[in-house]
Amino acid sequence: MIEGVQKLVVEVEDQDRALRFWTGAMKFDVVHDTWYGEERWLEVKTPDENTILMLTLRQGDPPNGPEELPNSNIFFYCDDLSRTYEELRFRGVEFPQPPVEQSFGWWSMFRDNEGNRFALQPRERARGHSL
Repeated sequence: MIEGVQKLVVEVEDQDRALRFWTGAMKFDVVHDTWYGEERWLEVKTPDENTILMLTLRQGDPPNGPEELPNSNIFFYCDDLSRTYEELRFRGVEFPQPPVEQSFGWWSMFRDNEGNRFALQPRERARGHSL
């Protein structure tokens, strides 16, 4: 039986720049940073140690679609959305969508330094509660 998600692939233009973002501003830990033949195998782990992001070189256009559409394929959670938003903004993380309450609950969206967008919502929302 499937129990969860272990790894997600995030395509980036520059692996060094992406590594600085995820380990610096986001405080993720490096899991692997090795060469696999001609390719660099680069993985970082979320602070809760449940999910690994594989930072691979982008093969085409960014996956999030047109800039005017606020969407993301990856949703992160936090304990306090307002506090996390302020902390990440202080570290230089860009938020195209600050925290806002929608019909489905509170959420926000941030962008990495590679142009990828990620949703952020409070942990309570993930369990069916609001902010």
